[in-house]
Amino acid sequence: MKKVLFIYNPNAGKGLLKPKLSDIVDFMVKAGYEVTVYPTQSYQDAYRKVLSMEEGFDRVICSGGDGTLDEVVTGMMGREKRIPIGYIPTGTTNDFANSLHISKDLLRAANTAVNGEAFPCDIGRFNDDIFVYIAAFGLFTDVSYQTRQEMKNVLGHLAYLLEGVTRLFDIPSYHIKVTHDGETIEDEFVFGMVTNSRSVGGFRNMIGKSVIFDDGEFEVTLIKTPKNPIALQEIVAALLGGQVDSKHMYAFRTGRIQFESLEEIPWTLDGEFGGQHDFVDIENCNKALEIMVPEGMSTELSVKGVKK
Repeated sequence: MKKVLFIYNPNAGKGLLKPKLSDIVDFMVKAGYEVTVYPTQSYQDAYRKVLSMEEGFDRVICSGGDGTLDEVVTGMMGREKRIPIGYIPTGTTNDFANSLHISKDLLRAANTAVNGEAFPCDIGRFNDDIFVYIAAFGLFTDVSYQTRQEMKNVLGHLAYLLEGVTRLFDIPSYHIKVTHDGETIEDEFVFGMVTNSRSVGGFRNMIGKSVIFDDGEFEVTLIKTPKNPIALQEIVAALLGGQVDSKHMYAFRTGRIQFESLEEIPWTLDGEFGGQHDFVDIENCNKALEIMVPEGMSTELSVKGVKK
């Protein structure tokens, strides 16, 4: 019999998983799996569980928000032998699940995690850490990990908005030297993100639609410090409209990028605090890990599906 380790965060989202937990486990058993169930007990618990799990499991399925997925992926990347990961999203934004067309319906997502197809996905290395789909600094990036879990559960996206608006009047600006592909950019920035996702913060237009998840490259968006309120309005309009405003931002693709600054800058990795750094080296680990996606979806997500 095949073996699956099912890790879930009982505090994610609005407790969506609890009433469906028995059905989901039953679904896995009927699919021929011997199921080991593990509810996380604390921060980084999912990471420790995956890193130390015994050999013999055929799959890890996790349920929670993007932070839970990040912990499971980070743990798996630390193992010598990696096995496919299934994801049942129950978080507030679920950006990565949306990008991979994993259903918000928990039983459908469970079906994908068990019976879908394994897609070899790019993963990000951030200095000595790992991220799944976004590494970011600056404006609003600390909102997700500083907003209390209860507030996220009750207000959802509104919690991020309310927390974020209070920061508009005190925007930190960072002088950063950015190096990629033999090119150097040096400027003042209020925000920067290195992503492998079609959705960020629940907004699907911010990066563009032509994101490929196994091409060995990240999408990079860097926003210059606005000099006046009109510039800020133009930046917001460009982001929401899915446009690149070259007056105010840089946008490009790369497989490796470095950030250098005189001061230590706080970063977020998949919505969780990633530490403060004055030097960051980000590298794309091409097709490093298999993520379960809906049947027939691999080609649409892959470089193989790009029309020439």
